[in-house]
Amino acid sequence: MEDSTGNNPQSVGFTEKLKSWLSWSWTYICFIWFGMVLIMIYVLRSPLKLQESFTSASVFLNTLTPKFYVALTGTSSLISGLILIFEWWYFRKYGTSFIEQVSVSHLRPLLGGVESSSTSGLFSSVNGDAEPRPSVSECKVWRNPLNLFRGAEYSRYTWVTGKEPLTYYDMNLSAQDHQTFFTGDTQQLRPEDAVMQKAWRERNPQARIRAAYQAIEMNHECAAAYVLLAEEEATTITEAERLFKQALKSAGKDVNLLVYIKRRLAMCARKLGRIKEAVKMMRDLMKEFPLLGMLNIHENLLEALLELQAYADVQAVLAKYDDISLPKSATICYTSALLKARAVSDKFSPEAASRRGLSTAEMNAVEAIHRAVEFNPHVPKYLLEMKSLILPPEHILKRGDSEAVAYAFFHLQHWKRAEGALNLLHCTWEGTFHEVSVYPKKELPFFILFTAGLCSFTAMLAMLTHQFPELMGVFAKAVSKVAAVPESPLL
Repeated sequence: MEDSTGNNPQSVGFTEKLKSWLSWSWTYICFIWFGMVLIMIYVLRSPLKLQESFTSASVFLNTLTPKFYVALTGTSSLISGLILIFEWWYFRKYGTSFIEQVSVSHLRPLLGGVESSSTSGLFSSVNGDAEPRPSVSECKVWRNPLNLFRGAEYSRYTWVTGKEPLTYYDMNLSAQDHQTFFTGDTQQLRPEDAVMQKAWRERNPQARIRAAYQAIEMNHECAAAYVLLAEEEATTITEAERLFKQALKSAGKDVNLLVYIKRRLAMCARKLGRIKEAVKMMRDLMKEFPLLGMLNIHENLLEALLELQAYADVQAVLAKYDDISLPKSATICYTSALLKARAVSDKFSPEAASRRGLSTAEMNAVEAIHRAVEFNPHVPKYLLEMKSLILPPEHILKRGDSEAVAYAFFHLQHWKRAEGALNLLHCTWEGTFHEVSVYPKKELPFFILFTAGLCSFTAMLAMLTHQFPELMGVFAKAVSKVAAVPESPLL
Protein backbone atom coordinates (compact mmCIF):
# COMPACT_ATOMS: atom_id res chain seq x y z
CA MET A 1 0.00 0.00 0.00
CA GLU A 2 1.15 3.51 -0.70
CA ASP A 3 1.57 6.03 2.00
CA SER A 4 -1.46 8.26 2.46
CA THR A 5 0.71 11.34 2.24
CA GLY A 6 1.85 10.25 -1.17
CA ASN A 7 -1.72 10.30 -2.48
CA ASN A 8 -2.20 14.00 -1.70
CA PRO A 9 0.99 15.83 -2.71
CA GLN A 10 -0.92 19.06 -3.33
CA SER A 11 -2.33 19.16 0.20
CA VAL A 12 1.11 18.43 1.68
CA GLY A 13 2.66 21.19 -0.43
CA PHE A 14 -0.05 23.66 0.61
CA THR A 15 0.50 22.80 4.30
CA GLU A 16 4.25 23.33 4.03
CA LYS A 17 3.75 26.65 2.22
CA LEU A 18 1.27 27.77 4.88
CA LYS A 19 3.72 26.92 7.70
CA SER A 20 6.53 28.73 5.87
CA TRP A 21 4.38 31.82 5.33
CA LEU A 22 3.25 31.90 8.99
CA SER A 23 6.85 31.58 10.16
CA TRP A 24 7.99 34.38 7.83
CA SER A 25 5.15 36.73 8.72
CA TRP A 26 5.26 36.18 12.49
CA THR A 27 7.55 39.14 13.18
CA TYR A 28 5.46 41.53 11.08
CA ILE A 29 2.25 40.33 12.74
CA CYS A 30 3.74 41.16 16.16
CA PHE A 31 4.60 44.71 15.04
CA ILE A 32 1.11 45.20 13.57
CA TRP A 33 -0.50 43.93 16.78
CA PHE A 34 1.65 46.23 18.92
CA GLY A 35 0.71 49.23 16.75
CA MET A 36 -2.99 48.37 16.97
CA VAL A 37 -2.74 48.23 20.76
CA LEU A 38 -1.18 51.71 20.88
CA ILE A 39 -3.86 53.10 18.56
CA MET A 40 -6.60 51.52 20.67
CA ILE A 41 -5.18 53.02 23.86
CA TYR A 42 -5.04 56.44 22.23
CA VAL A 43 -8.63 56.23 20.87
CA LEU A 44 -10.06 54.88 24.13
CA ARG A 45 -8.08 57.12 26.47
CA SER A 46 -11.19 58.96 27.63
CA PRO A 47 -13.58 55.99 28.14
CA LEU A 48 -10.84 54.03 29.90
CA LYS A 49 -10.10 57.00 32.19
CA LEU A 50 -6.37 56.45 31.90
CA GLN A 51 -5.41 59.71 33.64
CA GLU A 52 -7.57 58.86 36.68
CA SER A 53 -6.02 55.38 36.73
CA PHE A 54 -2.49 56.83 36.73
CA THR A 55 -3.44 59.18 39.55
CA SER A 56 -4.94 56.33 41.60
CA ALA A 57 -1.87 54.19 41.02
CA SER A 58 0.36 57.08 42.15
CA VAL A 59 -1.66 57.54 45.34
CA PHE A 60 -1.56 53.79 46.01
CA LEU A 61 2.22 53.59 45.55
CA ASN A 62 2.78 56.61 47.82
CA THR A 63 0.82 54.97 50.64
CA LEU A 64 2.89 51.77 50.61
CA THR A 65 5.17 51.25 53.61
CA PRO A 66 8.75 49.93 53.58
CA LYS A 67 7.46 46.64 55.02
CA PHE A 68 5.60 46.03 51.77
CA TYR A 69 8.76 46.45 49.74
CA VAL A 70 10.63 44.11 52.09
CA ALA A 71 7.93 41.48 51.62
CA LEU A 72 7.79 42.04 47.85
CA THR A 73 11.53 41.77 47.25
CA GLY A 74 11.84 38.87 49.69
CA THR A 75 9.08 36.94 47.93
CA SER A 76 10.60 37.65 44.50
CA SER A 77 13.99 36.49 45.74
CA LEU A 78 12.48 33.30 47.16
CA ILE A 79 10.63 32.46 43.93
CA SER A 80 13.64 33.16 41.70
CA GLY A 81 15.83 31.12 44.08
CA LEU A 82 13.48 28.14 43.83
CA ILE A 83 13.53 28.43 40.03
CA LEU A 84 17.34 28.58 40.13
CA ILE A 85 17.57 25.46 42.31
CA PHE A 86 15.22 23.54 40.01
CA GLU A 87 17.06 24.68 36.87
CA TRP A 88 20.41 23.71 38.38
CA TRP A 89 19.11 20.25 39.41
CA TYR A 90 17.65 19.67 35.94
CA PHE A 91 20.90 20.80 34.29
CA ARG A 92 23.02 18.47 36.45
CA LYS A 93 20.73 15.52 35.72
CA TYR A 94 19.93 16.01 32.02
CA GLY A 95 22.65 18.38 30.80
CA THR A 96 20.29 21.08 29.56
CA SER A 97 18.06 23.87 30.84
CA PHE A 98 14.42 22.94 31.49
CA ILE A 99 13.15 26.28 30.17
CA GLU A 100 15.28 26.00 27.05
CA GLN A 101 14.20 22.38 26.56
CA VAL A 102 10.52 23.33 26.74
CA SER A 103 10.98 26.27 24.38
CA VAL A 104 12.88 24.17 21.83
CA SER A 105 10.64 21.10 22.05
CA HIS A 106 7.20 22.74 22.26
CA LEU A 107 7.28 26.44 21.42
CA ARG A 108 9.69 26.36 18.48
CA PRO A 109 7.60 23.92 16.39
CA LEU A 110 4.53 26.08 16.96
CA LEU A 111 6.42 29.08 15.59
CA GLY A 112 7.43 27.17 12.48
CA GLY A 113 11.00 26.38 13.54
CA VAL A 114 12.68 23.28 12.17
CA GLU A 115 14.76 21.13 14.48
CA SER A 116 17.97 20.10 12.84
CA SER A 117 18.88 16.50 13.44
CA SER A 118 22.58 15.88 13.25
CA THR A 119 22.06 12.15 13.10
CA SER A 120 19.49 12.04 10.33
CA GLY A 121 20.86 10.51 7.22
CA LEU A 122 23.23 8.11 8.96
CA PHE A 123 21.16 5.19 7.76
CA SER A 124 19.51 6.75 4.71
CA SER A 125 21.52 4.70 2.22
CA VAL A 126 20.71 1.31 3.73
CA ASN A 127 17.54 0.62 1.76
CA GLY A 128 18.27 2.70 -1.31
CA ASP A 129 21.08 3.34 -3.69
CA ALA A 130 24.45 4.69 -2.68
CA GLU A 131 24.35 8.33 -1.65
CA PRO A 132 27.15 10.90 -1.40
CA ARG A 133 29.15 10.42 1.77
CA PRO A 134 28.82 13.48 4.03
CA SER A 135 31.94 15.08 5.37
CA VAL A 136 32.94 15.30 9.03
CA SER A 137 31.80 18.92 9.17
CA GLU A 138 28.32 17.90 7.97
CA CYS A 139 27.89 15.04 10.48
CA LYS A 140 29.40 16.28 13.71
CA VAL A 141 27.51 13.94 16.01
CA TRP A 142 27.83 10.22 15.28
CA ARG A 143 26.39 7.07 16.74
CA ASN A 144 29.03 5.40 18.92
CA PRO A 145 29.92 2.17 17.06
CA LEU A 146 30.77 0.43 20.35
CA ASN A 147 27.87 1.74 22.45
CA LEU A 148 27.02 -0.43 25.44
CA PHE A 149 23.78 -2.29 26.16
CA ARG A 150 21.49 -0.27 28.39
CA GLY A 151 20.02 -3.14 30.38
CA ALA A 152 23.07 -5.38 30.66
CA GLU A 153 25.80 -2.74 31.04
CA TYR A 154 24.63 0.86 31.61
CA SER A 155 22.10 -0.29 34.25
CA ARG A 156 24.87 -1.71 36.43
CA TYR A 157 26.15 1.80 36.99
CA THR A 158 22.65 2.93 37.98
CA TRP A 159 22.24 0.04 40.41
CA VAL A 160 25.52 0.84 42.15
CA THR A 161 25.47 4.65 42.20
CA GLY A 162 21.80 5.54 41.72
CA LYS A 163 22.79 7.92 38.91
CA GLU A 164 21.94 7.84 35.23
CA PRO A 165 24.98 7.17 32.98
CA LEU A 166 23.38 8.77 29.90
CA THR A 167 22.21 12.34 29.42
CA TYR A 168 18.72 13.15 28.20
CA TYR A 169 20.22 14.70 25.06
CA ASP A 170 22.09 11.48 24.26
CA MET A 171 19.00 9.32 24.81
CA ASN A 172 16.90 11.71 22.72
CA LEU A 173 19.33 11.30 19.80
CA SER A 174 19.07 7.51 20.18
CA ALA A 175 15.28 7.72 20.12
CA GLN A 176 15.47 9.65 16.85
CA ASP A 177 17.89 7.05 15.45
CA HIS A 178 15.58 4.19 16.34
CA GLN A 179 12.50 5.85 14.90
CA THR A 180 14.33 6.54 11.63
CA PHE A 181 16.06 3.18 11.52
CA PHE A 182 13.19 0.84 12.39
CA THR A 183 10.11 2.71 11.22
CA GLY A 184 11.02 4.99 8.33
CA ASP A 185 8.90 7.98 7.39
CA THR A 186 7.87 6.59 4.00
CA GLN A 187 6.61 3.15 4.95
CA GLN A 188 3.06 2.36 5.97
CA LEU A 189 2.93 2.09 9.75
CA ARG A 190 1.31 -1.01 11.21
CA PRO A 191 -0.38 -0.78 14.65
CA GLU A 192 2.64 -2.32 16.38
CA ASP A 193 4.94 0.10 14.54
CA ALA A 194 2.93 3.03 15.90
CA VAL A 195 3.31 1.61 19.42
CA MET A 196 7.07 1.24 18.93
CA GLN A 197 7.32 4.80 17.58
CA LYS A 198 5.89 5.97 20.90
CA ALA A 199 8.02 3.49 22.86
CA TRP A 200 11.31 4.92 21.57
CA ARG A 201 10.24 8.42 22.71
CA GLU A 202 9.32 7.37 26.26
CA ARG A 203 11.74 8.71 28.85
CA ASN A 204 10.88 6.12 31.50
CA PRO A 205 12.60 2.75 30.86
CA GLN A 206 9.71 0.75 32.29
CA ALA A 207 7.27 2.59 30.01
CA ARG A 208 9.41 1.66 27.00
CA ILE A 209 9.50 -1.99 28.05
CA ARG A 210 5.72 -2.09 28.62
CA ALA A 211 5.16 -0.61 25.17
CA ALA A 212 7.42 -3.29 23.64
CA TYR A 213 5.35 -6.05 25.26
CA GLN A 214 2.20 -4.35 24.02
CA ALA A 215 3.61 -4.41 20.47
CA ILE A 216 4.44 -8.13 20.82
CA GLU A 217 0.84 -8.82 21.91
CA MET A 218 -0.34 -7.15 18.70
CA ASN A 219 2.18 -9.06 16.59
CA HIS A 220 4.35 -11.87 17.95
CA GLU A 221 6.82 -11.24 15.12
CA CYS A 222 7.47 -7.56 15.93
CA ALA A 223 11.26 -7.57 15.61
CA ALA A 224 11.68 -3.96 16.81
CA ALA A 225 10.00 -4.85 20.12
CA TYR A 226 12.45 -7.73 20.69
CA VAL A 227 15.30 -5.33 19.90
CA LEU A 228 14.11 -2.90 22.58
CA LEU A 229 13.79 -5.72 25.14
CA ALA A 230 17.28 -6.98 24.25
CA GLU A 231 18.73 -3.50 24.66
CA GLU A 232 16.93 -2.43 27.82
CA GLU A 233 15.25 -5.30 29.72
CA ALA A 234 17.95 -7.98 29.40
CA THR A 235 20.26 -7.79 32.43
CA THR A 236 22.97 -10.04 30.96
CA ILE A 237 24.66 -10.23 27.56
CA THR A 238 23.53 -13.87 27.24
CA GLU A 239 19.90 -12.86 27.69
CA ALA A 240 20.34 -9.97 25.25
CA GLU A 241 21.81 -12.36 22.66
CA ARG A 242 18.80 -14.68 23.03
CA LEU A 243 16.37 -11.83 22.41
CA PHE A 244 18.37 -10.56 19.42
CA LYS A 245 18.23 -14.06 17.89
CA GLN A 246 14.47 -13.99 18.38
CA ALA A 247 14.37 -10.58 16.68
CA LEU A 248 16.47 -11.93 13.80
CA LYS A 249 13.90 -14.66 13.15
CA SER A 250 11.14 -12.02 12.97
CA ALA A 251 13.05 -9.41 10.96
CA GLY A 252 12.09 -10.83 7.58
CA LYS A 253 13.50 -8.81 4.69
CA ASP A 254 13.77 -5.51 6.55
CA VAL A 255 17.36 -4.53 5.73
CA ASN A 256 17.61 -1.94 8.50
CA LEU A 257 16.59 -4.45 11.16
CA LEU A 258 18.82 -7.17 9.75
CA VAL A 259 21.89 -4.92 9.80
CA TYR A 260 21.23 -3.62 13.30
CA ILE A 261 20.48 -7.05 14.79
CA LYS A 262 23.43 -8.83 13.15
CA ARG A 263 25.80 -6.12 14.33
CA ARG A 264 24.55 -6.34 17.91
CA LEU A 265 24.76 -10.16 17.78
CA ALA A 266 28.40 -9.80 16.72
CA MET A 267 28.98 -7.44 19.65
CA CYS A 268 27.34 -9.98 22.00
CA ALA A 269 29.70 -12.68 20.73
CA ARG A 270 32.66 -10.31 21.28
CA LYS A 271 31.61 -9.56 24.86
CA LEU A 272 31.02 -13.26 25.60
CA GLY A 273 34.56 -14.15 24.51
CA ARG A 274 33.69 -15.73 21.15
CA ILE A 275 35.95 -13.26 19.34
CA LYS A 276 36.69 -15.27 16.19
CA GLU A 277 32.96 -15.78 15.69
CA ALA A 278 32.39 -12.04 16.18
CA VAL A 279 35.09 -11.21 13.60
CA LYS A 280 33.49 -13.56 11.06
CA MET A 281 30.05 -12.04 11.65
CA MET A 282 31.40 -8.52 11.18
CA ARG A 283 33.27 -9.44 8.01
CA ASP A 284 30.18 -11.14 6.57
CA LEU A 285 28.06 -8.10 7.41
CA MET A 286 30.50 -5.73 5.69
CA LYS A 287 30.60 -8.03 2.65
CA GLU A 288 26.82 -8.39 2.47
CA PHE A 289 26.17 -4.65 2.81
CA PRO A 290 29.19 -2.83 1.34
CA LEU A 291 27.40 0.53 1.31
CA LEU A 292 27.27 0.73 5.10
CA GLY A 293 30.55 2.57 5.62
CA MET A 294 28.72 5.31 7.52
CA LEU A 295 27.81 2.79 10.24
CA ASN A 296 31.51 2.33 11.03
CA ILE A 297 31.28 -1.44 11.45
CA HIS A 298 35.01 -1.53 10.63
CA GLU A 299 35.66 0.10 14.02
CA ASN A 300 34.02 -2.89 15.75
CA LEU A 301 36.15 -5.17 13.57
CA LEU A 302 39.36 -3.31 14.43
CA GLU A 303 38.74 -3.64 18.16
CA ALA A 304 38.00 -7.38 17.90
CA LEU A 305 41.10 -8.01 15.75
CA LEU A 306 43.25 -6.13 18.28
CA GLU A 307 41.89 -8.41 20.99
CA LEU A 308 43.01 -11.39 18.88
CA GLN A 309 46.38 -9.63 18.38
CA ALA A 310 45.91 -10.18 14.65
CA TYR A 311 47.97 -7.11 13.79
CA ALA A 312 48.43 -8.01 10.12
CA ASP A 313 44.64 -8.14 9.70
CA VAL A 314 44.34 -4.83 11.57
CA GLN A 315 46.80 -3.27 9.14
CA ALA A 316 44.79 -4.63 6.19
CA VAL A 317 41.59 -3.04 7.51
CA LEU A 318 43.38 0.27 8.11
CA ALA A 319 44.76 0.23 4.57
CA LYS A 320 41.19 0.06 3.29
CA TYR A 321 39.58 2.66 5.57
CA ASP A 322 42.43 5.04 6.46
CA ASP A 323 41.91 7.01 3.26
CA ILE A 324 41.81 10.77 2.76
CA SER A 325 38.39 10.59 1.06
CA LEU A 326 36.78 8.85 4.06
CA PRO A 327 35.77 10.42 7.40
CA LYS A 328 38.50 9.99 9.98
CA SER A 329 37.99 8.84 13.54
CA ALA A 330 40.03 8.47 16.71
CA THR A 331 39.87 4.68 16.27
CA ILE A 332 41.51 4.82 12.83
CA CYS A 333 44.15 7.43 13.73
CA TYR A 334 45.18 5.98 17.08
CA THR A 335 45.10 2.35 15.91
CA SER A 336 47.47 3.31 13.10
CA ALA A 337 49.70 5.04 15.67
CA LEU A 338 49.54 1.96 17.93
CA LEU A 339 50.73 -0.37 15.18
CA LYS A 340 53.68 1.89 14.30
CA ALA A 341 54.53 2.47 17.97
CA ARG A 342 54.36 -1.26 18.72
CA ALA A 343 57.15 -1.91 16.20
CA VAL A 344 59.66 0.23 18.13
CA SER A 345 58.25 0.89 21.61
CA ASP A 346 59.71 -2.17 23.38
CA LYS A 347 63.28 -0.87 22.84
CA PHE A 348 62.56 2.86 22.79
CA SER A 349 64.48 5.08 25.22
CA PRO A 350 64.13 8.88 25.27
CA GLU A 351 67.73 9.29 26.45
CA ALA A 352 69.14 7.06 23.72
CA ALA A 353 66.95 8.70 21.07
CA SER A 354 68.18 12.17 22.11
CA ARG A 355 71.82 11.06 21.78
CA ARG A 356 71.67 9.18 18.48
CA GLY A 357 68.54 10.68 16.95
CA LEU A 358 65.38 8.90 15.82
CA SER A 359 65.51 5.97 13.45
CA THR A 360 63.19 5.80 10.44
CA ALA A 361 60.77 3.46 12.22
CA GLU A 362 60.77 5.64 15.33
CA MET A 363 60.18 8.74 13.22
CA ASN A 364 57.23 7.04 11.54
CA ALA A 365 55.78 6.14 14.95
CA VAL A 366 56.24 9.69 16.28
CA GLU A 367 54.62 11.18 13.17
CA ALA A 368 51.69 8.76 13.49
CA ILE A 369 51.18 9.79 17.11
CA HIS A 370 51.34 13.48 16.15
CA ARG A 371 48.78 12.86 13.41
CA ALA A 372 46.46 11.11 15.87
CA VAL A 373 46.84 13.82 18.52
CA GLU A 374 46.14 16.52 15.95
CA PHE A 375 42.90 14.75 15.07
CA ASN A 376 41.79 14.36 18.70
CA PRO A 377 44.01 15.87 21.40
CA HIS A 378 41.83 14.59 24.25
CA VAL A 379 42.69 10.90 23.87
CA PRO A 380 46.24 10.78 25.38
CA LYS A 381 45.17 11.91 28.85
CA TYR A 382 42.69 9.03 29.01
CA LEU A 383 45.17 6.46 27.65
CA LEU A 384 47.84 7.68 30.10
CA GLU A 385 45.20 7.61 32.88
CA MET A 386 45.73 11.27 33.68
CA LYS A 387 41.95 11.65 33.50
CA SER A 388 39.44 9.17 34.90
CA LEU A 389 37.46 7.09 32.45
CA ILE A 390 33.67 7.08 32.54
CA LEU A 391 31.12 5.00 30.69
CA PRO A 392 31.09 5.97 27.00
CA PRO A 393 28.01 7.77 25.62
CA GLU A 394 25.74 6.42 22.89
CA HIS A 395 26.73 9.34 20.62
CA ILE A 396 30.11 10.97 20.16
CA LEU A 397 31.35 14.25 18.80
CA LYS A 398 34.17 13.73 16.34
CA ARG A 399 37.43 15.21 17.64
CA GLY A 400 35.75 15.93 20.97
CA ASP A 401 36.12 14.65 24.51
CA SER A 402 33.21 12.21 24.11
CA GLU A 403 35.01 10.44 21.25
CA ALA A 404 38.16 10.26 23.38
CA VAL A 405 36.26 8.62 26.23
CA ALA A 406 34.62 6.11 23.87
CA TYR A 407 37.95 5.19 22.25
CA ALA A 408 39.99 4.88 25.44
CA PHE A 409 37.27 2.87 27.21
CA PHE A 410 37.72 -0.02 24.75
CA HIS A 411 41.30 0.45 23.50
CA LEU A 412 43.29 1.21 26.66
CA GLN A 413 43.89 -2.52 27.17
CA HIS A 414 45.36 -2.84 23.66
CA TRP A 415 47.84 -0.02 24.32
CA LYS A 416 48.84 -1.62 27.63
CA ARG A 417 49.39 -4.95 25.89
CA ALA A 418 51.98 -3.42 23.53
CA GLU A 419 55.09 -3.08 25.69
CA GLY A 420 56.37 0.48 25.84
CA ALA A 421 53.63 1.94 23.61
CA LEU A 422 52.21 4.13 26.37
CA ASN A 423 55.71 5.27 27.29
CA LEU A 424 56.32 6.36 23.69
CA LEU A 425 52.95 8.10 23.64
CA HIS A 426 53.80 9.90 26.89
CA CYS A 427 57.15 11.11 25.50
CA THR A 428 55.61 12.25 22.22
CA TRP A 429 52.11 13.63 22.50
CA GLU A 430 52.84 16.82 24.47
CA GLY A 431 55.12 18.04 21.69
CA THR A 432 52.21 18.17 19.25
CA PHE A 433 50.52 21.18 20.82
CA HIS A 434 51.62 23.82 23.29
CA GLU A 435 48.13 23.94 24.69
CA VAL A 436 45.47 21.27 24.32
CA SER A 437 42.02 22.63 23.59
CA VAL A 438 39.12 21.97 25.95
CA TYR A 439 36.50 21.92 23.20
CA PRO A 440 33.67 21.04 23.54
CA LYS A 441 33.28 23.00 26.74
CA LYS A 442 30.04 22.57 28.65
CA GLU A 443 28.59 25.98 29.43
CA LEU A 444 25.78 26.92 31.76
CA PRO A 445 22.51 27.69 29.93
CA PHE A 446 21.47 31.34 29.69
CA PHE A 447 18.36 30.87 31.83
CA ILE A 448 20.38 29.54 34.77
CA LEU A 449 22.66 32.59 34.64
CA PHE A 450 19.66 34.92 34.23
CA THR A 451 17.81 33.34 37.17
CA ALA A 452 20.93 33.50 39.33
CA GLY A 453 21.32 37.20 38.56
CA LEU A 454 17.64 37.90 39.23
CA CYS A 455 17.77 36.00 42.52
CA SER A 456 20.90 37.85 43.64
CA PHE A 457 19.45 41.25 42.67
CA THR A 458 16.14 40.75 44.48
CA ALA A 459 17.93 39.34 47.54
CA MET A 460 20.14 42.44 47.63
CA LEU A 461 17.05 44.69 47.41
CA ALA A 462 15.39 42.78 50.23
CA MET A 463 18.47 43.13 52.44
CA LEU A 464 18.84 46.86 51.72
CA THR A 465 15.15 47.47 52.38
CA HIS A 466 15.37 45.59 55.65
CA GLN A 467 18.48 47.45 56.80
CA PHE A 468 17.50 50.93 55.52
CA PRO A 469 13.67 50.99 55.36
CA GLU A 470 13.30 54.81 55.38
CA LEU A 471 15.88 55.41 52.65
CA MET A 472 14.49 52.63 50.43
CA GLY A 473 10.96 53.92 51.04
CA VAL A 474 11.95 57.37 49.78
CA PHE A 475 13.65 55.78 46.77
CA ALA A 476 10.57 53.67 45.96
CA LYS A 477 8.23 56.68 46.19
CA ALA A 478 10.53 58.68 43.92
CA VAL A 479 10.47 55.87 41.36
CA SER A 480 6.68 55.61 41.57
CA LYS A 481 6.31 59.37 40.99
CA VAL A 482 8.55 59.18 37.92
CA ALA A 483 6.55 56.18 36.61
CA ALA A 484 3.17 57.87 37.17
CA VAL A 485 3.55 60.83 34.76
CA PRO A 486 0.63 63.33 35.16
CA GLU A 487 0.27 64.03 31.46
CA SER A 488 1.09 61.40 28.83
CA PRO A 489 1.96 62.58 25.29
CA LEU A 490 -0.77 60.30 23.98
CA LEU A 491 -3.48 61.83 26.13
